[in-house]
Amino acid sequence: MLYDAAQPDVVAVSALARDLVPALTAWLAAAPVEQLSWHHSAQPLPHAATEAEYTALVRTGVAAIEEKEVVKVVTSRAARRALPTGFDPLAAFDDLSQKYPQAFVSLVSVPGVGTWLGATPEILAEVTADGTFRTMALAATQPLTADVTPRTAIWRQKEIEEQALVARYIVSCFKQLRLREYHETGPRTVIAGQPAAPAHRLRGEPAARAVPVVGHRYAAAAAPTSAVGGMPKVAAMAFLNKHEGYDRAYYSGFLGPVNVAAPGIARLYVNLRCLQLHAHEAVLYAGTGLTVDSDPEREWQETEMKLQTVGTVIAAAS
Repeated sequence: MLYDAAQPDVVAVSALARDLVPALTAWLAAAPVEQLSWHHSAQPLPHAATEAEYTALVRTGVAAIEEKEVVKVVTSRAARRALPTGFDPLAAFDDLSQKYPQAFVSLVSVPGVGTWLGATPEILAEVTADGTFRTMALAATQPLTADVTPRTAIWRQKEIEEQALVARYIVSCFKQLRLREYHETGPRTVIAGQPAAPAHRLRGEPAARAVPVVGHRYAAAAAPTSAVGGMPKVAAMAFLNKHEGYDRAYYSGFLGPVNVAAPGIARLYVNLRCLQLHAHEAVLYAGTGLTVDSDPEREWQETEMKLQTVGTVIAAAS
């Protein structure tokens, strides 16, 4: 379904969504509610790692890389923030949209799942109207300052290696799908929420009938990508299950519009720079990709920087 604010009395409905029309009509005819009810997950709140706990996790990850148990692993942590009285998720969504116009800003509230708010920069898979499949390799970050812009950012060897590993992983997924013809651009520095990050963009052009299938199969094969899990995938996930110490829930999963603009068109994003709302507090998530050169203190500071992307809307509402 497609709604145009310039034509408020018209809602375009694709053929695939016509079964939803009766329910949608009934919903539009219902009396407006005075206040929206936001869903909360019934799962226990995750443990919020301290700086000492997270830096110890990083050291364990670096040791696993040195022992060749994994090539790369992406550790993460949860942080909890008290919500100010009267916190409005819709106002926070609008604030994020204004702050990060290049990100995919989402607010999702589903029974049994909870309410999630985020501003993610990373495309997992995109299928366009012209029959093109696109994805991107995004990894490593540094803060944006008056002296550091996307044009002037200088990357250390650690970040260059981390980003190259993600690009290599994507190409390996292409090979699994027998997608041999593709175009690669970058890396170049892009704004990824509050920080900046280097990004490779990859574009494949499969046969027209195969485009939606390739997009679906790529998402299934790639997720969780090496940008949020590690390499090799099975070994990295085993490490995280053993050592990370909490349930990521929907953090580092993926979401986005599918068959909305038109049948077959999709744009899926990795669920980064996000938070989960509870009755009186929010759970924020952030992670860092580890290589053999990772410094525990710098990795902690990187998570602090990433938490600011959605954390600012809580602070602004206080």
